[in-house]
Amino acid sequence: MATYVYRCADCGDFELTRPLGEAGPSERCPACAAPGRRVWTAPRLAGNGVRMRAAAAEERSAHAPTVTSGPPPRRGVRAPGDPRHARLPRGGS
Repeated sequence: MATYVYRCADCGDFELTRPLGEAGPSERCPACAAPGRRVWTAPRLAGNGVRMRAAAAEERSAHAPTVTSGPPPRRGVRAPGDPRHARLPRGGS
């Protein structure tokens, strides 16, 4: 699904969601039912909010990567590890 922008002469811009490629040149304004002409913009594709935020963060990091000074502080109790790790030999003195 894609979001398309239309312009009503009385009410201004409004958006409609249509399948990609099925937007008509004009649609009725949802407020006043007057015909609104399509404003030619790149369609905004609807998607999962989490996925869209992740894509935006990835795009921002390409131009302004986050710089850290070290690992984040430890919070809370660590989840228990695999109990078989306790039987492994330890190096050291």
